[in-house]
Amino acid sequence: MNEKLDIKQLKKKIQKFAVERDWVKFHTPKNIAMALSVEAAELLEHFQWLEPKESTCLAPKKKKQVADELSDVIVYAIRLAGLLDINLESSIKKKMLQNAKKYPKDLVKGSAKKYYEYKKRKGD
Repeated sequence: MNEKLDIKQLKKKIQKFAVERDWVKFHTPKNIAMALSVEAAELLEHFQWLEPKESTCLAPKKKKQVADELSDVIVYAIRLAGLLDINLESSIKKKMLQNAKKYPKDLVKGSAKKYYEYKKRKGD
């Protein structure tokens, strides 16, 4: 499946949605960050108490609910980026470069340790 998100278009759509409902006055970075956290918790709730295997093969109804919550999380993240004039495409690319340095593939492959738990190599 080929997925392509047009972040600029989504920012505009989400802004328009808020304007049409007179919600812009409520959409401060603080409020949107809080809403994002709430939606992330609602997403997490769908996986609470599931065994690892269960979490990988959701029933269609549950998968739809997860998709809805995940979409809410992404919408709020995009809204926050719009409010703070953050270029998400550029920011994500930079973050992935930082992550690659923190977690070099030859050092971390197959492990779930945090970056500070790895033995540093010379020059790092």
